[in-house]
Amino acid sequence: MQSGLIPILRIGSTLLATIQTELRDTTAQAFQQDVLKAIEKSRARGLIIDITGLDMVDTFVARILTDTGRMALLMGAHTVLCGMRPEVAATLVRMGFVMQGVHTALNIDDGMELLARLQRAQAKG
Repeated sequence: MQSGLIPILRIGSTLLATIQTELRDTTAQAFQQDVLKAIEKSRARGLIIDITGLDMVDTFVARILTDTGRMALLMGAHTVLCGMRPEVAATLVRMGFVMQGVHTALNIDDGMELLARLQRAQAKG
């Protein structure tokens, strides 16, 4: 699956979106819509958004990413945001931004492991 500028790959029941370009407002909104359509089409149970390539995340982009995760959960897919740089984390904390409804991990490997645990816990019920 291919988003406008951001590829969305399917790995089993998980979608992986690796953001390699700075997100402007319209790109972020288009990405959100593309991810939600990909979840619907693929019936994905998990979503990993890798932001390793982002040097900066403003409050609008942070809100879009958080809202995307919350929307994905409503559609049955847990979301893990991974690859957040220390500077980005520090800026979001200083701004008082809370990424409620989205899990975080240091890297894609940790994100996949966390997603697997979340899905196992959901299956147990």
